[in-house]
Parts: sequence; C-alpha cells; structure tokens
Amino acid sequence: MSDHHGAPETPALYGVLGEFADADHLLAAAHKVREAGYVRTDAYAPMPVHGLAEALGAKRTKLPFLVLLGGIFGGLAGFGLCYYCSVIAYPMNIGGRPVNTWPAFIPVTFETTILGAAITAVLGMLALNGLPMPYHPLFNIPEFSQASQSRFFICIESKDKKFDEVAASDFLRSIGATHVTTVDN
Repeated sequence: MSDHHGAPETPALYGVLGEFADADHLLAAAHKVREAGYVRTDAYAPMPVHGLAEALGAKRTKLPFLVLLGGIFGGLAGFGLCYYCSVIAYPMNIGGRPVNTWPAFIPVTFETTILGAAITAVLGMLALNGLPMPYHPLFNIPEFSQASQSRFFICIESKDKKFDEVAASDFLRSIGATHVTTVDN
C-alpha cells in the first residue's frame, strides 16, 4: 500500500491498549498474550517488572556487543595514536630507551577504551530505543500519561499478523484488563 506520492501508507489503527490493576496482573496478562500468539506487543509500567520482557518474548539486545566493539575501537585508536606520535611522527631517543615503549601507552589506551565504550553505550541506547521520539500514537490516550506514575498497560499492535480489533479487545478484557482503548495512529 502506498499513497499517491509513493510513500508507504500507515494503517489508521495503531493497536489496542489494555489497562491492568497492578504489576502482578500485568505480568500474568503478558504471559497470556504471548501464549495466545500475539507477537507485536509492548507493555508499559511505572517501575521495572521482573520477568515482563521475557513474558512478552523480547529479544536480547545488541547493546553489549556494540559496547564491546566501541571499547575495542577506542583502545586501538588510543594505542594507535600513542604509537604514531612516539614512533612515527616524533621519535625521540630519551636515555637510550626504545621509541616503542608500549607500557607508557597503557594509561591512554585504557582511557580511550572506556571513552569508546561509554560513547557507544549512550549512542547505541538512543539508536536501539528509537530516541528521541517526539510522537507516538499512545501519547494521544489521556490515561497513558499515568503509565510512568501508577498505571499498567499492554498494547497489541495492529501490525501483528493475528490482530483483529474486536478479537484483541475482547481478549484483553477476558484476561483481566480493567479498561480497553483503541489507539489510532
């Protein structure tokens, strides 16, 4: 599907949002949503809920691997800079010592390793989370503003292969949702 400009058309419906009484009900509902075969889902809670990501079938993040690569790159860059400066660009013979004195490069190499890992962690976290996110369809739901304070939600997205608006709404009610809302794009 595309509009007359060739851009892909976004569906009018984002999904169905169910509100739950507390973290225990949210976790139990997440298990039931996953068991029912829904895969394009997300949950929102005001505090971390142990086991919620696993209940929804969240994949492992790539961030640790990216941080490792950033640290290795930073370390190699720091060592390379020291080597270039001491051996190639400005070789100085001080006290008859060799110009490639790698133990002297360790502090700089360590610091650039940490710097590379830290920068990669911050930028990778932002990129993998899709931040900054100035607009999200859930922001249009007035009750959702309490998701960071006292409310618990599960959203079944319309992109899910199994999604049917009425069936998903009824399913959320059947597993204990206190309030179900249709979310438009």
